[in-house]
Amino acid sequence: MSGRAHREHRTATVRTSPNPTRHGPSRALRALSVAGAATALAFGGLAGPSAAPAAAATPYPNLTPTPPMGWNNWSYYGCDISEETVLANARALVSSGLAAKGYDTVTTDDCWMTHTRAADGNLVPDPTRFPHGMAYVGEQLHAMGLKFGIYEDAGTSTCGGYPGSYGHIKQDADLFAKWKVDYLKLDGCNVPVPAGQSADDAYHKLYGDMSQALLDTGRPIVYSVSAPAYFEGEKDWHHVISWSAEVGNLWREGADVAMESSSARGKWSSIKYNYTYNVPLADLQSPGRWNDPDFLLAGQSRLTGDEIRSQMSLWSVMAAPLISSTDLTKASPDALSVLGNKDVIAVDQDAKGLQGRIVRHGDGYDVLSKPLANGDRAVALFNSSDEARTITTTAAEAGLPDGNSYLLKDLWSKETTRTTGTIAADVPAHATVLYRVHAGSAPRVQPATAITWTRTGGEGTTSTWKVALADHGPTGLTGARLKLGAPDGWNLSDSDVSLGNVRPGGSATATVTAKGPDAKPGTTVTPLTATARYRAGGAGEGSVTGQASVVTEVPYPSLEAAFNNVGVTNDAAPPAEGNYTTGNFDGGGDSYSAQALAAAGVTPGAELAKDGVTWTFPAAKPGTPDNVALAGQSITLTGSGSKLWFLGAEAGFVSGQVKVTYTDGTTSTGSLGFPNWCCTAGTEYGATTVATSGHRNTPNGPANFGIGYKLFGNSVPLTAGKTIRTVTLPDADAIHVFAVTVQ
Repeated sequence: MSGRAHREHRTATVRTSPNPTRHGPSRALRALSVAGAATALAFGGLAGPSAAPAAAATPYPNLTPTPPMGWNNWSYYGCDISEETVLANARALVSSGLAAKGYDTVTTDDCWMTHTRAADGNLVPDPTRFPHGMAYVGEQLHAMGLKFGIYEDAGTSTCGGYPGSYGHIKQDADLFAKWKVDYLKLDGCNVPVPAGQSADDAYHKLYGDMSQALLDTGRPIVYSVSAPAYFEGEKDWHHVISWSAEVGNLWREGADVAMESSSARGKWSSIKYNYTYNVPLADLQSPGRWNDPDFLLAGQSRLTGDEIRSQMSLWSVMAAPLISSTDLTKASPDALSVLGNKDVIAVDQDAKGLQGRIVRHGDGYDVLSKPLANGDRAVALFNSSDEARTITTTAAEAGLPDGNSYLLKDLWSKETTRTTGTIAADVPAHATVLYRVHAGSAPRVQPATAITWTRTGGEGTTSTWKVALADHGPTGLTGARLKLGAPDGWNLSDSDVSLGNVRPGGSATATVTAKGPDAKPGTTVTPLTATARYRAGGAGEGSVTGQASVVTEVPYPSLEAAFNNVGVTNDAAPPAEGNYTTGNFDGGGDSYSAQALAAAGVTPGAELAKDGVTWTFPAAKPGTPDNVALAGQSITLTGSGSKLWFLGAEAGFVSGQVKVTYTDGTTSTGSLGFPNWCCTAGTEYGATTVATSGHRNTPNGPANFGIGYKLFGNSVPLTAGKTIRTVTLPDADAIHVFAVTVQ
C-alpha cells in the first residue's frame, strides 16, 4: 500500500496516506483514522532518526538481477491475514508449479504485528494471527524452498496503524535479520518532516538509514522502497526515484493496484492507471533496479481473461516485478496458466534487464517493444479501449534489424507466423497480443495475417462494415473464405463469404451489415466475429480470427434509474432490511449510516440546501441501491440555468469530466470531483460541505464515532440559454452521486 497527503503539526509535517491511490479507499480511511495517533507518537516520547548520513555509504548491492517474483497478501486479503493464510498460499505456489517458475518470495504485508512494541522495543507478531511468530513463518517458507518477505513502514506507524520503524530502524533491521527475512517492503505512511527539511530530504534519510542498517546486518535482504509513491505528481518524483535506486533494489512509484473488493471496472481502470504511470519510466530503471507498478491481479474476481493476460503481458514487457496477490489456493486453471506462462515470464526475466518502451501510441492503444538478450524483441499490441481494433506496427519501428523475414511467436496462443515486416493483429477490448519477434525464417511457417473491421455506416444497433483479410507474409493465400458471426438476436446480411486468393502483401474485403435488438439504457458493447480460412502454399491450411465491437449508448431515464451501488445502511437491522454487511460505498464494505445521516438531517426523500442550491436525497430505504458509483453513465435530465450541481462524495481522490448535451445537439464539459467522504477539509475540487454524519457502518458494525463522514456539493457550468437533454457522468467509480439539480 502507498499513497500521499499532507498533515500539519506545529513545525513539522507527517505525510500520511488518506488515499489508497484512486482504487482502495478502505485502507486509506483506516490510515486516516490513526493519523492523529501517529502524529502524537512522532512528537511525544518517541525518538526520531539518528543524525547519521541520509543514505548508505555505498549503493545497495544488486540482490535481484532480474525482477523479483512471488506472492503478497495485500491486494486480495488486506489486513485479513494469518499464519495459515500465508503458509497455505506458499504451499499453493509450490504445488501449482509457480514456485519452480520463479515465484519464490512470499511476503506478509501490513497488519502482521500488535499495535504496540514490546518493553525492549522489538516488534511483536500478533499472537492470534501468527501464534508461532514470524521466525516460524520464515522457517516454514525456507523449508519449502521459498524466500521470506515482510512489511514495515519508515514512519511512526504503518498505513494500517501498526508500529512503524521510525526511531527503531537499526533495531528492526537486526530483528528481521534474526528472523532470516529475505525481502523487506518498507512503506512510507506517517513520515514526519522536521522543520527546515523538505519531504524529499526526510524520506531520503529514513530510507537511507534502513538501507545502511540492512547492510550492517550482513544478511542479503532484497529491499523494496515505497518512497516515490508518496511524491507522484510532485516535482521531486523523479529525484526520489533516482535515490531509491541507490538505496534499494526496487521501488513503488505510484498508486496501489485495486483491492479484491473493487468493481470490475475499477480493477481494469486500476491496471490501466498503474501501467500509464509506469511505462514512461524506462530511463529511471536499469538492470537490477526495478520500477514496480504493484501486484498482479490474475486469480481475483471480476476480471476477464483478456484483462489478466494484458496485465501479465504489460508487466513483463515493462520488466516489472511479478508479484501475485490473490488466493492461490482457489485460483482457477486459467489464472494459474496466466501466471505460469513460461514464455511471458521469460520476457520479464530476460537477462538483458531492460524495460520496454512505447514505439507507437494512438487513441486507445499502445505498441511496446522490449529488447531481449538474444537479439529478439518482445512486441506488445495493447488495446486499452472498450472496442476491438486492429493494431499495427513494423519490425523496423519495433527496433529489429533490417530484413525481409521475421518470425512472430504469439506468447499466448503459441502459434508462430512469418511476416515480411508488418506486425498486426485484431485485438479485443482490454486485450494485449504479445509477440516474441525473431529476425529470420523457418520452413513451412504460416504467413502472418490479420483481419480488420472498418465501420462504414449505420447508427445505434444497425451498422455496416468492411471486413478485410490482409496477408503480411511472403506466401500468398488461396481459397480464402470468411465466416461471420454475431450473438443471438442479431442478424447479419451475410455469414459466409468467398474471398478467393490473396497475394503476399495484399488484402481481400467483404461488406456486411449487422442489425441487433433495441439497446437497453447504458453502454452496451456487442462483439461481431470473423474467421478466415485459407491455404498458404507449403504451409498448408491456416486461419485467423478478428472482432468488431458495436457500441450503443442509451441514456438512463433518470439518475435514480442508473443507481447501482449500496451506500447507506442501517446500523443494526436484520439482513432482510439491509444489514450494514451489505454496504459497499468504498470498495471495502463500508457505508454511510442511515442513523448518523438522519441525525444530520439527511433522510430518504429529504430536501437538502446549501448556498441557495437544493437537492432531494434519494427516496430509497437503507440497504437498497440508492447511490451511483460513476462509470460513464448517461442520464436524461431537463432544465436550463447557469450551473449543474451534484450532491455526492467519493472514496478516493479523483475527478472526471461531465459532458452535458443540449436539445440543439451542442455540448459543454466540466470537471467534477468531490473530497473523500472522510477526514478532509471538504473544499477539495472547489466543493462545499452539505452535511456531516457522526460515524459510518463497516462489515463488523457501526464504527469510527466522532469522525465526520460528509456529503458535498459541487458544480459544472452550463451554457446559458440552452436546455439540457442528457448528462454523461465521469468514468470514475470512486465518485458517488446522490442527486443532481440545475441552478
